[in-house]
Amino acid sequence: MINSLKKIFEKDTWDEIFESISKNRTRTIITTIGVFWGIFIYIALAGSATGLENGFDKAFSGLSKNSMGVWVQSTSVPYKGFEEGRRFPFRLSDVDYLRDRVPEIEYISPGLQAGAFSGSPPLVVRGTKSDNFNLFGNFPTQAKISVIKIYDGGRFINDEDIKYERKVAVIGEGTQERLFNQGEDPIGKYIIINDVNFKVVGVEKFAEGFGGFGSDSDITIPYTTFAKMYNRGDKFGWMFISGYDYVNPKYLEETVVDNLKVLKTVAPEDDRAFGTFNIGSLFESIVKFSSGMIFLSLVVGIATIFAGVIGIGNIMLIAVKERTNELGIRRALGAKPLEVKIQIVLEAVFLTIIAGIIGIIVGALLLFVINIGTANLEDFPFTNPTVPLAIVFGAFITMITLGTLIGLIPAERAVSIKPCLLYTSPSPRDQRGSGMPSSA
Repeated sequence: MINSLKKIFEKDTWDEIFESISKNRTRTIITTIGVFWGIFIYIALAGSATGLENGFDKAFSGLSKNSMGVWVQSTSVPYKGFEEGRRFPFRLSDVDYLRDRVPEIEYISPGLQAGAFSGSPPLVVRGTKSDNFNLFGNFPTQAKISVIKIYDGGRFINDEDIKYERKVAVIGEGTQERLFNQGEDPIGKYIIINDVNFKVVGVEKFAEGFGGFGSDSDITIPYTTFAKMYNRGDKFGWMFISGYDYVNPKYLEETVVDNLKVLKTVAPEDDRAFGTFNIGSLFESIVKFSSGMIFLSLVVGIATIFAGVIGIGNIMLIAVKERTNELGIRRALGAKPLEVKIQIVLEAVFLTIIAGIIGIIVGALLLFVINIGTANLEDFPFTNPTVPLAIVFGAFITMITLGTLIGLIPAERAVSIKPCLLYTSPSPRDQRGSGMPSSA
Protein backbone atom coordinates (compact mmCIF):
# COMPACT_ATOMS: atom_id res chain seq x y z
CA MET A 1 0.00 0.00 0.00
CA ILE A 2 2.88 2.35 0.83
CA ASN A 3 4.34 1.81 -2.65
CA SER A 4 0.95 2.57 -4.18
CA LEU A 5 0.65 5.82 -2.23
CA LYS A 6 4.14 6.83 -3.36
CA LYS A 7 2.83 6.98 -6.91
CA ILE A 8 0.92 10.13 -5.96
CA PHE A 9 4.20 12.05 -6.07
CA GLU A 10 5.67 10.35 -9.14
CA LYS A 11 6.10 12.39 -12.31
CA ASP A 12 4.61 9.64 -14.51
CA THR A 13 1.36 9.78 -12.52
CA TRP A 14 0.93 13.50 -13.12
CA ASP A 15 2.02 13.22 -16.74
CA GLU A 16 -0.83 10.77 -17.29
CA ILE A 17 -3.28 13.10 -15.52
CA PHE A 18 -2.30 16.10 -17.67
CA GLU A 19 -2.39 13.99 -20.83
CA SER A 20 -5.89 12.76 -20.00
CA ILE A 21 -7.10 16.34 -19.33
CA SER A 22 -5.48 17.75 -22.48
CA LYS A 23 -7.22 15.20 -24.71
CA ASN A 24 -10.62 16.72 -23.87
CA ARG A 25 -9.85 20.31 -22.89
CA THR A 26 -13.17 21.84 -23.91
CA ARG A 27 -15.23 19.16 -22.20
CA THR A 28 -13.11 19.41 -19.05
CA ILE A 29 -13.37 23.20 -18.87
CA ILE A 30 -17.14 23.19 -19.35
CA THR A 31 -17.56 20.50 -16.68
CA THR A 32 -15.40 22.25 -14.06
CA ILE A 33 -17.35 25.51 -14.47
CA GLY A 34 -19.90 24.11 -12.02
CA VAL A 35 -17.32 23.93 -9.21
CA PHE A 36 -15.91 27.33 -10.15
CA TRP A 37 -19.37 28.92 -10.14
CA GLY A 38 -20.29 27.35 -6.80
CA ILE A 39 -17.27 28.65 -4.89
CA PHE A 40 -17.52 32.00 -6.72
CA ILE A 41 -21.15 32.45 -5.63
CA TYR A 42 -20.25 31.47 -2.08
CA ILE A 43 -17.35 33.95 -1.84
CA ALA A 44 -19.34 36.75 -3.48
CA LEU A 45 -22.48 36.34 -1.34
CA ALA A 46 -20.65 35.71 1.94
CA GLY A 47 -18.32 38.66 1.33
CA SER A 48 -21.23 40.94 0.42
CA ALA A 49 -23.09 39.94 3.59
CA THR A 50 -20.00 40.75 5.65
CA GLY A 51 -19.62 44.08 3.86
CA LEU A 52 -23.23 44.92 4.64
CA GLU A 53 -22.75 44.06 8.31
CA ASN A 54 -19.55 46.12 8.44
CA GLY A 55 -21.34 49.01 6.77
CA PHE A 56 -24.14 49.07 9.31
CA ASP A 57 -21.63 48.60 12.12
CA LYS A 58 -19.87 51.73 10.86
CA ALA A 59 -23.18 53.58 10.50
CA PHE A 60 -24.07 52.78 14.12
CA SER A 61 -20.56 53.46 15.41
CA GLY A 62 -21.77 56.75 16.88
CA LEU A 63 -24.21 55.01 19.23
CA SER A 64 -24.10 52.30 21.84
CA LYS A 65 -25.27 49.07 20.20
CA ASN A 66 -27.70 48.41 23.05
CA SER A 67 -29.34 51.82 23.27
CA MET A 68 -32.76 53.31 22.66
CA GLY A 69 -34.47 56.66 22.53
CA VAL A 70 -37.86 57.36 24.11
CA TRP A 71 -40.01 60.48 23.90
CA VAL A 72 -43.49 61.61 24.91
CA GLN A 73 -46.33 61.66 22.39
CA SER A 74 -50.07 61.69 23.25
CA THR A 75 -52.29 58.99 24.68
CA SER A 76 -54.68 57.16 22.35
CA VAL A 77 -56.81 55.39 24.99
CA PRO A 78 -58.88 56.90 27.88
CA TYR A 79 -57.64 55.55 31.20
CA LYS A 80 -58.55 56.05 34.87
CA GLY A 81 -60.49 59.25 34.28
CA PHE A 82 -58.00 60.73 31.81
CA GLU A 83 -59.22 61.49 28.30
CA GLU A 84 -57.68 60.36 25.04
CA GLY A 85 -55.07 62.72 23.58
CA ARG A 86 -53.47 63.64 26.92
CA ARG A 87 -49.87 64.91 26.77
CA PHE A 88 -47.43 65.14 29.63
CA PRO A 89 -43.70 65.88 30.05
CA PHE A 90 -40.94 63.78 31.45
CA ARG A 91 -39.42 65.05 34.71
CA LEU A 92 -35.94 64.57 36.11
CA SER A 93 -37.43 62.46 38.91
CA ASP A 94 -38.51 59.98 36.20
CA VAL A 95 -34.84 59.18 35.62
CA ASP A 96 -34.40 57.98 39.20
CA TYR A 97 -37.70 56.10 38.95
CA LEU A 98 -36.44 54.11 35.95
CA ARG A 99 -33.04 53.47 37.51
CA ASP A 100 -34.68 51.98 40.61
CA ARG A 101 -37.06 49.73 38.69
CA VAL A 102 -34.97 48.68 35.67
CA PRO A 103 -31.59 47.41 36.87
CA GLU A 104 -30.64 46.48 33.30
CA ILE A 105 -30.15 50.18 32.49
CA GLU A 106 -26.52 51.29 32.37
CA TYR A 107 -26.92 54.96 31.36
CA ILE A 108 -29.79 57.45 31.05
CA SER A 109 -29.38 60.87 29.48
CA PRO A 110 -32.35 63.30 29.48
CA GLY A 111 -32.23 65.84 26.70
CA LEU A 112 -33.50 69.30 25.81
CA GLN A 113 -33.38 70.93 22.42
CA ALA A 114 -34.21 74.05 20.47
CA GLY A 115 -34.51 73.48 16.75
CA ALA A 116 -34.26 70.04 15.14
CA PHE A 117 -37.49 68.37 16.36
CA SER A 118 -38.62 71.10 18.76
CA GLY A 119 -39.03 74.85 18.24
CA SER A 120 -36.89 77.12 16.12
CA PRO A 121 -33.08 77.06 16.24
CA PRO A 122 -31.54 80.04 18.06
CA LEU A 123 -29.36 82.67 16.43
CA VAL A 124 -25.68 82.23 17.24
CA VAL A 125 -23.19 85.07 16.74
CA ARG A 126 -19.40 85.06 16.56
CA GLY A 127 -17.88 88.45 15.71
CA THR A 128 -19.31 89.51 12.35
CA LYS A 129 -20.59 86.02 11.54
CA SER A 130 -23.98 84.68 12.59
CA ASP A 131 -26.28 81.78 11.75
CA ASN A 132 -29.01 79.60 13.22
CA PHE A 133 -27.98 76.29 14.81
CA ASN A 134 -29.79 73.47 16.59
CA LEU A 135 -29.11 73.72 20.32
CA PHE A 136 -29.06 70.73 22.70
CA GLY A 137 -28.92 70.56 26.47
CA ASN A 138 -27.28 67.32 27.61
CA PHE A 139 -25.72 65.52 30.55
CA PRO A 140 -22.18 64.04 30.40
CA THR A 141 -23.71 60.53 30.13
CA GLN A 142 -24.79 61.41 26.59
CA ALA A 143 -21.17 60.99 25.51
CA LYS A 144 -21.24 57.38 26.73
CA ILE A 145 -24.47 56.52 24.88
CA SER A 146 -23.72 58.41 21.67
CA VAL A 147 -19.96 57.66 21.75
CA ILE A 148 -19.17 61.33 21.18
CA LYS A 149 -15.62 62.04 20.03
CA ILE A 150 -13.94 65.39 20.69
CA TYR A 151 -10.92 66.79 18.85
CA ASP A 152 -7.67 66.98 20.79
CA GLY A 153 -7.45 69.98 23.09
CA GLY A 154 -11.17 70.06 23.84
CA ARG A 155 -13.67 68.22 26.01
CA PHE A 156 -17.36 67.40 26.36
CA ILE A 157 -19.78 68.62 29.03
CA ASN A 158 -18.73 67.43 32.52
CA ASP A 159 -20.36 67.15 35.95
CA GLU A 160 -18.98 70.51 37.10
CA ASP A 161 -20.66 72.20 34.15
CA ILE A 162 -23.98 70.65 35.20
CA LYS A 163 -23.57 71.50 38.88
CA TYR A 164 -22.62 75.15 38.40
CA GLU A 165 -24.76 75.77 35.30
CA ARG A 166 -21.71 76.92 33.41
CA LYS A 167 -22.04 78.78 30.12
CA VAL A 168 -19.85 76.48 28.05
CA ALA A 169 -20.54 74.96 24.65
CA VAL A 170 -19.39 72.05 22.49
CA ILE A 171 -19.74 72.87 18.81
CA GLY A 172 -19.78 70.65 15.73
CA GLU A 173 -17.35 70.71 12.83
CA GLY A 174 -19.91 72.48 10.64
CA THR A 175 -20.52 75.10 13.32
CA GLN A 176 -16.79 75.79 13.49
CA GLU A 177 -16.57 76.23 9.72
CA ARG A 178 -19.50 78.65 9.64
CA LEU A 179 -18.56 80.80 12.66
CA PHE A 180 -14.76 80.77 12.76
CA ASN A 181 -12.08 81.65 10.26
CA GLN A 182 -10.21 78.86 8.52
CA GLY A 183 -7.36 77.63 10.70
CA GLU A 184 -8.65 79.47 13.79
CA ASP A 185 -8.73 77.40 16.99
CA PRO A 186 -12.19 77.85 18.57
CA ILE A 187 -11.22 76.38 21.97
CA GLY A 188 -11.44 79.11 24.59
CA LYS A 189 -13.22 81.53 22.26
CA TYR A 190 -16.74 82.84 22.89
CA ILE A 191 -19.95 82.62 20.91
CA ILE A 192 -23.24 84.39 21.67
CA ILE A 193 -26.41 82.29 21.99
CA ASN A 194 -29.62 84.24 22.60
CA ASP A 195 -27.54 87.25 23.70
CA VAL A 196 -25.63 85.13 26.25
CA ASN A 197 -21.86 84.52 25.97
CA PHE A 198 -20.75 80.87 25.91
CA LYS A 199 -17.17 79.67 26.02
CA VAL A 200 -16.29 76.96 23.47
CA VAL A 201 -14.67 74.02 25.30
CA GLY A 202 -14.73 71.38 22.59
CA VAL A 203 -15.28 70.59 18.91
CA GLU A 204 -17.17 67.37 18.23
CA LYS A 205 -16.10 65.04 15.46
CA PHE A 206 -19.16 64.34 13.38
CA ALA A 207 -20.00 60.64 13.56
CA GLU A 208 -20.82 59.07 10.20
CA GLY A 209 -24.13 57.28 10.25
CA PHE A 210 -26.59 57.84 13.05
CA GLY A 211 -24.27 59.48 15.58
CA GLY A 212 -26.43 61.44 17.97
CA PHE A 213 -29.29 61.84 15.50
CA GLY A 214 -27.96 65.32 14.83
CA SER A 215 -25.72 67.01 12.31
CA ASP A 216 -22.22 68.42 12.24
CA SER A 217 -23.68 71.89 12.84
CA ASP A 218 -25.20 71.34 16.29
CA ILE A 219 -24.24 73.02 19.56
CA THR A 220 -24.39 71.29 22.94
CA ILE A 221 -24.53 73.10 26.30
CA PRO A 222 -25.02 71.77 29.86
CA TYR A 223 -28.55 70.51 30.53
CA THR A 224 -28.98 72.75 33.59
CA THR A 225 -27.82 75.82 31.71
CA PHE A 226 -30.28 75.10 28.89
CA ALA A 227 -33.15 74.51 31.36
CA LYS A 228 -32.46 77.81 33.12
CA MET A 229 -32.04 79.79 29.90
CA TYR A 230 -35.32 78.50 28.45
CA ASN A 231 -37.14 78.25 31.81
CA ARG A 232 -37.79 74.50 31.44
CA GLY A 233 -37.54 73.66 35.14
CA ASP A 234 -37.23 69.88 35.58
CA LYS A 235 -39.28 69.06 32.46
CA PHE A 236 -37.91 67.46 29.32
CA GLY A 237 -39.33 65.65 26.30
CA TRP A 238 -36.96 62.80 25.43
CA MET A 239 -34.11 60.71 26.77
CA PHE A 240 -31.52 58.23 25.58
CA ILE A 241 -31.14 54.98 27.48
CA SER A 242 -28.50 52.26 27.09
CA GLY A 243 -28.51 48.84 28.68
CA TYR A 244 -25.69 46.52 29.66
CA ASP A 245 -24.28 44.31 26.93
CA TYR A 246 -26.01 41.20 28.24
CA VAL A 247 -29.51 42.76 28.09
CA ASN A 248 -31.85 41.87 25.24
CA PRO A 249 -32.68 45.14 23.40
CA LYS A 250 -36.35 44.28 22.94
CA TYR A 251 -36.70 43.38 26.62
CA LEU A 252 -35.08 46.68 27.62
CA GLU A 253 -37.49 48.67 25.45
CA GLU A 254 -40.59 46.84 26.69
CA THR A 255 -39.54 47.11 30.34
CA VAL A 256 -38.82 50.84 30.11
CA VAL A 257 -42.12 51.61 28.35
CA ASP A 258 -44.15 49.42 30.75
CA ASN A 259 -42.69 51.24 33.76
CA LEU A 260 -43.32 54.64 32.18
CA LYS A 261 -46.95 53.69 31.55
CA VAL A 262 -47.36 52.88 35.24
CA LEU A 263 -45.63 56.11 36.26
CA LYS A 264 -47.64 58.35 33.91
CA THR A 265 -50.97 56.51 34.36
CA VAL A 266 -51.21 55.31 30.79
CA ALA A 267 -53.32 52.34 29.70
CA PRO A 268 -51.20 49.17 29.28
CA GLU A 269 -52.59 48.65 25.76
CA ASP A 270 -51.80 52.22 24.66
CA ASP A 271 -49.03 51.97 22.07
CA ARG A 272 -48.98 55.64 21.07
CA ALA A 273 -48.27 57.44 24.34
CA PHE A 274 -44.50 56.96 23.95
CA GLY A 275 -42.37 56.95 20.86
CA THR A 276 -39.27 54.76 20.79
CA PHE A 277 -36.35 54.05 18.54
CA ASN A 278 -34.47 50.90 19.49
CA ILE A 279 -30.92 50.89 18.14
CA GLY A 280 -30.21 47.51 19.73
CA SER A 281 -33.17 45.76 18.06
CA LEU A 282 -32.38 47.34 14.71
CA PHE A 283 -28.72 46.36 14.89
CA GLU A 284 -29.67 42.86 16.05
CA SER A 285 -31.97 42.50 13.03
CA ILE A 286 -29.16 43.60 10.72
CA VAL A 287 -26.77 41.05 12.24
CA LYS A 288 -29.39 38.30 11.84
CA PHE A 289 -29.97 39.33 8.23
CA SER A 290 -26.24 39.25 7.57
CA SER A 291 -25.92 35.82 9.21
CA GLY A 292 -28.84 34.60 7.12
CA MET A 293 -27.13 35.85 3.97
CA ILE A 294 -23.93 34.02 4.89
CA PHE A 295 -25.88 30.83 5.60
CA LEU A 296 -27.77 31.19 2.31
CA SER A 297 -24.51 31.69 0.44
CA LEU A 298 -23.15 28.56 2.13
CA VAL A 299 -26.17 26.46 1.11
CA VAL A 300 -26.24 27.78 -2.47
CA GLY A 301 -22.47 27.51 -2.80
CA ILE A 302 -22.23 23.94 -1.52
CA ALA A 303 -25.21 22.87 -3.65
CA THR A 304 -23.61 24.38 -6.75
CA ILE A 305 -20.21 22.91 -5.90
CA PHE A 306 -21.83 19.50 -5.42
CA ALA A 307 -23.54 19.79 -8.81
CA GLY A 308 -20.20 20.74 -10.37
CA VAL A 309 -18.41 17.84 -8.69
CA ILE A 310 -21.06 15.44 -10.01
CA GLY A 311 -20.31 16.82 -13.47
CA ILE A 312 -16.63 16.05 -12.89
CA GLY A 313 -17.61 12.54 -11.81
CA ASN A 314 -19.56 12.08 -15.03
CA ILE A 315 -16.67 13.21 -17.21
CA MET A 316 -14.38 10.85 -15.33
CA LEU A 317 -16.76 7.94 -16.01
CA ILE A 318 -16.68 8.83 -19.70
CA ALA A 319 -12.88 9.08 -19.60
CA VAL A 320 -12.63 5.67 -17.92
CA LYS A 321 -14.84 4.13 -20.60
CA GLU A 322 -12.71 5.67 -23.35
CA ARG A 323 -9.56 4.36 -21.66
CA THR A 324 -10.83 0.80 -21.16
CA ASN A 325 -8.08 -0.79 -23.28
CA GLU A 326 -5.37 1.34 -21.70
CA LEU A 327 -6.48 0.51 -18.16
CA GLY A 328 -6.83 -3.17 -19.06
CA ILE A 329 -3.28 -3.26 -20.37
CA ARG A 330 -2.01 -1.54 -17.23
CA ARG A 331 -3.75 -4.14 -15.12
CA ALA A 332 -2.24 -6.92 -17.25
CA LEU A 333 1.22 -5.40 -16.80
CA GLY A 334 0.84 -5.62 -13.02
CA ALA A 335 -0.81 -2.37 -11.99
CA LYS A 336 -2.56 -2.91 -8.66
CA PRO A 337 -6.22 -1.90 -8.20
CA LEU A 338 -5.23 0.68 -5.55
CA GLU A 339 -2.81 2.32 -8.00
CA VAL A 340 -5.53 2.61 -10.62
CA LYS A 341 -7.95 4.04 -8.03
CA ILE A 342 -5.42 6.64 -6.90
CA GLN A 343 -4.84 7.66 -10.51
CA ILE A 344 -8.55 8.30 -11.17
CA VAL A 345 -9.27 9.94 -7.79
CA LEU A 346 -6.25 12.23 -8.15
CA GLU A 347 -7.53 13.44 -11.49
CA ALA A 348 -11.00 14.20 -10.05
CA VAL A 349 -9.56 16.00 -7.00
CA PHE A 350 -7.10 17.95 -9.16
CA LEU A 351 -9.87 19.26 -11.42
CA THR A 352 -12.00 20.18 -8.39
CA ILE A 353 -9.17 22.05 -6.66
CA ILE A 354 -8.14 23.99 -9.78
CA ALA A 355 -11.73 25.07 -10.44
CA GLY A 356 -12.18 25.99 -6.78
CA ILE A 357 -8.99 28.07 -6.58
CA ILE A 358 -9.97 30.01 -9.69
CA GLY A 359 -13.43 30.60 -8.19
CA ILE A 360 -11.89 31.90 -4.93
CA ILE A 361 -9.54 34.25 -6.80
CA VAL A 362 -12.27 35.64 -9.10
CA GLY A 363 -14.66 36.02 -6.13
CA ALA A 364 -12.02 37.91 -4.15
CA LEU A 365 -11.33 40.19 -7.13
CA LEU A 366 -15.05 40.92 -7.44
CA LEU A 367 -15.25 41.89 -3.75
CA PHE A 368 -12.19 44.09 -4.20
CA VAL A 369 -13.82 45.91 -7.12
CA ILE A 370 -17.11 46.29 -5.20
CA ASN A 371 -15.23 47.71 -2.20
CA ILE A 372 -13.52 50.31 -4.37
CA GLY A 373 -16.80 51.21 -6.08
CA THR A 374 -18.68 51.71 -2.81
CA ALA A 375 -15.88 53.34 -0.80
CA ASN A 376 -17.16 56.89 -1.36
CA LEU A 377 -20.89 56.20 -1.18
CA GLU A 378 -21.89 57.85 2.10
CA ASP A 379 -25.54 56.79 1.90
CA PHE A 380 -24.76 53.14 1.15
CA PRO A 381 -23.91 51.05 4.25
CA PHE A 382 -21.25 48.79 2.77
CA THR A 383 -17.67 48.52 4.02
CA ASN A 384 -14.79 46.07 3.61
CA PRO A 385 -16.55 43.03 2.08
CA THR A 386 -14.33 40.12 3.14
CA VAL A 387 -14.67 36.43 3.86
CA PRO A 388 -12.88 34.99 6.92
CA LEU A 389 -10.02 32.64 6.03
CA ALA A 390 -11.58 29.94 8.20
CA ILE A 391 -14.69 29.93 6.01
CA VAL A 392 -12.63 29.86 2.81
CA PHE A 393 -10.53 27.02 4.21
CA GLY A 394 -13.68 25.13 5.18
CA ALA A 395 -15.08 25.53 1.65
CA PHE A 396 -11.76 24.34 0.24
CA ILE A 397 -11.78 21.22 2.42
CA THR A 398 -15.40 20.59 1.39
CA MET A 399 -14.37 20.73 -2.27
CA ILE A 400 -11.53 18.26 -1.75
CA THR A 401 -13.79 15.90 0.19
CA LEU A 402 -16.53 16.00 -2.45
CA GLY A 403 -13.97 15.61 -5.24
CA THR A 404 -12.49 12.55 -3.53
CA LEU A 405 -15.85 10.91 -2.91
CA ILE A 406 -17.11 11.52 -6.43
CA GLY A 407 -13.78 10.30 -7.84
CA LEU A 408 -14.25 6.93 -6.15
CA ILE A 409 -17.16 6.12 -8.49
CA PRO A 410 -15.17 6.14 -11.74
CA ALA A 411 -12.24 4.65 -9.81
CA GLU A 412 -14.34 1.60 -8.90
CA ARG A 413 -15.41 1.36 -12.54
CA ALA A 414 -11.75 1.45 -13.60
CA VAL A 415 -10.62 -1.39 -11.32
CA SER A 416 -13.51 -3.55 -12.51
CA ILE A 417 -12.00 -3.68 -16.00
CA LYS A 418 -10.54 -7.13 -16.78
CA PRO A 419 -6.80 -7.27 -17.44
CA CYS A 420 -6.07 -7.69 -21.19
CA LEU A 421 -4.49 -11.05 -22.26
CA LEU A 422 -0.98 -10.59 -23.52
CA TYR A 423 -1.28 -13.81 -25.62
CA THR A 424 -4.09 -14.16 -28.16
CA SER A 425 -4.82 -17.44 -30.04
CA PRO A 426 -3.51 -17.18 -33.64
CA SER A 427 -5.89 -17.35 -36.60
CA PRO A 428 -6.24 -20.60 -38.64
CA ARG A 429 -4.08 -19.10 -41.41
CA ASP A 430 -1.32 -18.35 -38.91
CA GLN A 431 -1.62 -21.85 -37.50
CA ARG A 432 -1.18 -23.48 -40.91
CA GLY A 433 1.72 -21.24 -41.79
CA SER A 434 3.46 -22.18 -38.60
CA GLY A 435 2.96 -25.91 -38.99
CA MET A 436 0.57 -26.16 -36.15
CA PRO A 437 -2.45 -28.40 -36.55
CA SER A 438 -5.70 -26.73 -37.45
CA SER A 439 -8.72 -27.19 -35.30
CA ALA A 440 -10.66 -27.76 -38.48
